[in-house]
Amino acid sequence: MDVARIMESLAEQGVTALFKVDAERMRDATKPWTFVASDGPFRDDLLVRTDAVSAEACLKICLPRLRERGLVIPD
Repeated sequence: MDVARIMESLAEQGVTALFKVDAERMRDATKPWTFVASDGPFRDDLLVRTDAVSAEACLKICLPRLRERGLVIPD
């Protein structure tokens, strides 16, 4: 899965997206990865967010939600 391509695709559709890993949560062995997609000029009510144990888990949860909202996400 090409994360950069996914993020670029979201940005091209007017969505602000953030992917991060938190060192403190990593040390505590809690869900250190966060993915957030929000707003955009035509999607004022868009907010998709999850915290997960891995980057892949974040995408597995969030990408279907984004597709349900009509966004085009590359495979």
